[in-house]
Amino acid sequence: MNINPDNLLPPRKGRLLVSKPFLDDPYFKRTVILLCDHNEEGSFGFVLNKYVDLDLSDIKLNIPGVGEKLAIGGPVENKNVYYLHRYGSEMPGSAHISGDLYMGGMFDDLKVLMASPGFDKNKVRFFIGYSGWTTDQLLEELNSESWYVADCDPELVMNTEMDDLWGEVLRKMGGDYANLANFPSDPKMN
Repeated sequence: MNINPDNLLPPRKGRLLVSKPFLDDPYFKRTVILLCDHNEEGSFGFVLNKYVDLDLSDIKLNIPGVGEKLAIGGPVENKNVYYLHRYGSEMPGSAHISGDLYMGGMFDDLKVLMASPGFDKNKVRFFIGYSGWTTDQLLEELNSESWYVADCDPELVMNTEMDDLWGEVLRKMGGDYANLANFPSDPKMN
């Protein structure tokens, strides 16, 4: 088994960053991040699989929370709430990320959607803060063996109930990546 397969995909908007099993950073260990932008000025995205012990109704945003889990999107601007959604054109001002995934939009339109009888809470995800990288910082981290890059699966991105998103993404990547999904968090415990 190759415990350090080559990173085959370049980072870009709409792809996933998957932390390598040996990444020892306490904040990003075993995380999956959706890249919402990646260009010559830098990159940003949301950690998909770290949660805070609150739900949307615990935050005073004057929106009708219905038990939505809040993810910790990253350490940057962690007093702000951000959101991904699958409402596309129903949310004017939103930014297309990949497939039917969008980010942001007019907050008042989101509040109207959330109050409507047809609202599907599985089509919106909320994050506190985001993850960001300066101009070449992400490329340096990729070169220093911190991340794999994977294609985005919108179903996985929007699923807040999955216990092991990190492992599931690696398994979907196949080959040597799939083998890493079972790698122990502490190799001494193997």
